[in-house]
Parts: sequence; structure tokens; C-alpha cells
Amino acid sequence: MMFNKILIANRGEIALRVHRACRELGIKTVAVHSTADADAMHVRMADEAICIGPPSATDSYLNVPNIISAAELTQADAIHPGYGFLSENARFAEIVEEHNIVWIGPTPDHIRRMGDKIEAKRTAAILGLPLVPGSDGPVETTEEAVAVADRIGYPVLVKAASGGGGRGMKVIPDGESAAALIAAAKSEAKAAFGDDTVYIEKYLSEPRHIEFQVFGDGKGGAIHLGERDCSLQRRHQKMLEEAPSPALSPAERAAMGEVVRRAVAKLEYRGAGTMEFLYEDGKFYFIEMNTRLQVEHPVTEAITGIDLVREQIRIAAGLPLSVTQEQIRFDGHAIECRINAEDPATFAPSPGRVTDYHAPGGLHVRVDSALYDGYRIPPYYDSLISKLIVFGATRDDAIARLRRALEEYVIHGPKTTIPLHQALIEDPEFQAGEYSIKWLERWLAARAAAN
Repeated sequence: MMFNKILIANRGEIALRVHRACRELGIKTVAVHSTADADAMHVRMADEAICIGPPSATDSYLNVPNIISAAELTQADAIHPGYGFLSENARFAEIVEEHNIVWIGPTPDHIRRMGDKIEAKRTAAILGLPLVPGSDGPVETTEEAVAVADRIGYPVLVKAASGGGGRGMKVIPDGESAAALIAAAKSEAKAAFGDDTVYIEKYLSEPRHIEFQVFGDGKGGAIHLGERDCSLQRRHQKMLEEAPSPALSPAERAAMGEVVRRAVAKLEYRGAGTMEFLYEDGKFYFIEMNTRLQVEHPVTEAITGIDLVREQIRIAAGLPLSVTQEQIRFDGHAIECRINAEDPATFAPSPGRVTDYHAPGGLHVRVDSALYDGYRIPPYYDSLISKLIVFGATRDDAIARLRRALEEYVIHGPKTTIPLHQALIEDPEFQAGEYSIKWLERWLAARAAAN
């Protein structure tokens, strides 16, 4: 049975995205918001809105008692967490279900298991996914870590078991520097996440970051919706994504997609998820699974024609997957630019009032944003303010359409990264699809030196 009312436990463009899917399904929505977001677009659009705390995310969007109270007060049937905030918090998912509210997401067990990077690698091995050579689990001491590094061969990567964003991660080029760098990684992980557990894996020199979108019905039924190339990253934060990857052949896509689909089926996974891999020299290596909707999900929607949020809601309501693997068709090419309220030269945050706003339009141009004229971008949250997504019959068509859309996009007031994207898509190596996860950092450094 479909839901009557869904509470959206998020803000900004993703809250608006979920709201739109709900409205198309005839479902009422409840927006929650901090005092800083009282005038936000998701609050204006929702059927009901509840203030859940002051500007700090800890006191509002991460305030579990207040979110549950808002759901009970409005008699919401379900909660959709979006991405970020509480979307991969297994305990929150449990609390939601304990209050007889439907959690639109994977089971708490799957969130917990796949959210721990070491447990996720163990699970991936059982599921038959290819792994980067490394330690079988956490390494307890610096001496043990050095021994593993010596065994698999340098260079290696030491990574924090908890958290992400590059913190607690060090590249170890040789045995002489191993002990000092492992100790530094453990110390950084302890400070950032309260957990100094680390593990070791082989360091790949120029890999691409390839992720496969998956869905499961929780009963062994599963599909994959192809891959996204998310290699263009700055400090482990994605800036531009595209689908399909310019690096994969149709045969590689089909073969790896089937490996991933079988793994999701065997896991009896429920809802949307993303299997992330490093890809180098024709080989895939599992790195992690995100048990939620991804920021970059629109590029998958563009090439498949499938509404991923609608599919999440359907599965949570107990309905079957809307398509079989055989029915899915991959058509054309899509690119997404993440536009942040940041200085494009220094990446310093640039919150403030939007004095003029005009979104680009035209055939196959999509803008996911909660901006409007006069809106004041608050300084308390992530700097992502818009996602510009274009689709074309070919990659060259998509790039041409993206160029035009970026020229047309007007956001005055705060500084944005639009000029950076404009420069990026003119680079010959980008246009040729020849880049790795290290390419953008080098490109940015060369650009800064030239200026």
C-alpha cells in the first residue's frame, strides 16, 4: 500500500527532489527545517513544515528526537533521509522502525554492515566482488601494518576504518617511511572519528572511480542501472560525474554490472545503493558501498529514464521492482556539474544573499537546486547549491549542451564554481575522457600556477 505522507529528513536540493517524487505519486510531504532554513524552498513547497532546532546541524538535522517528534506530530507514514546527515545512520533507521514509521532505505543491518569499511570488504569478498590486495581486516599495531605493507609491496595506502573525506588516509611510498606515516594516519583517524583503527591496501597509481547504481527488493530480487564515472575529485570530493564512463567498453559494463547485480541479490539488499570501485588496467577493485541515494543519481536517471527516488519509495512501500534487468536500456550520455557556493580560485565558502538567479533551460537540461532570487545561502551547511545535469545522444553532444547551459546559468551575489566548470570542460584531456582520480588535482594546481 502506498504512503499517505512522507517526512523528508533533509534540506536543500535533495529535500526538494524527494518532495517532487512524492507529489507525482500523490503523497503529501512534511519538511523539517532549522531556524536558518525557515525561508528555504523545500519548506515553502511541502504540505507541512516543522522547525526542529537552531542553525547548527547537530541541533536540527541530526536531532533524532526532534525529527521523530515531527513525524509523530504530523502522522507521517514514512521518513526519507535523502543523502548526508542521518541517511547512513543505522541507529536512526532502527529508531524510525521502532516508532512504527517506515524507513525509506536499506535495513539497519545492511547500513551497519556496509558502513564499516572493514566489514564491507569482508562482505564483498563473500559476495564475490573483486578487492584491492591488502590486510584481511584492521591492523592493530604499527608493526603489524608495516608487515602487511612489506608483504603486498609498496606503494600502499593506510586508511581509517571509520569516516571518510580523506582523513586518516596516507600514501606510503616505501618501507623507510612506513612506520611514521602509519602512526600519523592512526593519530589523524583518532582525532577525526574517535577511532584509530586502520587497514592497509595496495595503492593504485592512476585509477578511475567507477560506481554502479543498484536496487534490491529485499527478497533476493536485484537490478543494476549501469555505472557512473566519478573520477573528477578534489580532496576526495566529487566535482563532476558522468554516465556512462568513457573508459568502459559495453562488454566490461555488462560483465561487471552482472557481478554487482548478483552480489546485491545474494545480500538480499533493500532499496537503493551504490557499489564503488577503483578501476585500472581493465580491472575493478571494490572500495565501499553507499547505502543511500547518491548526489549524482540524476545522471543515471537521464540515461535509463528511471526515477530513482520513486523507485525507493515503491520498494519501501512493499511493491516490487518496477523493471527487470532485461527491460533496462542505457541510452545516450549524461554529465552533472556540482555547483558550490565557493570562490572558484580558493574554494573558500561564499554564503550570502542571491541577488539574481536564472537557471538554464532547453532540451535535456535539468537543474536540481533550491535557490531563488533573494534567497540567503546559510553558512552552516554544505556549500553545494545546485546540480546542473545535461543529456545528449553522445558524449560530445552532452559537452556541447553543458557548455551552453553553463553560459546561460546566472547566480549573482555569492561566488560559485561555475567558472571552474566552464574551464574544466574545455580541457582537451577532459574532452577526450582521459582522466583519473588524480587528474583534477593536477589540473587545479597547474591552473593556480598559471594564474
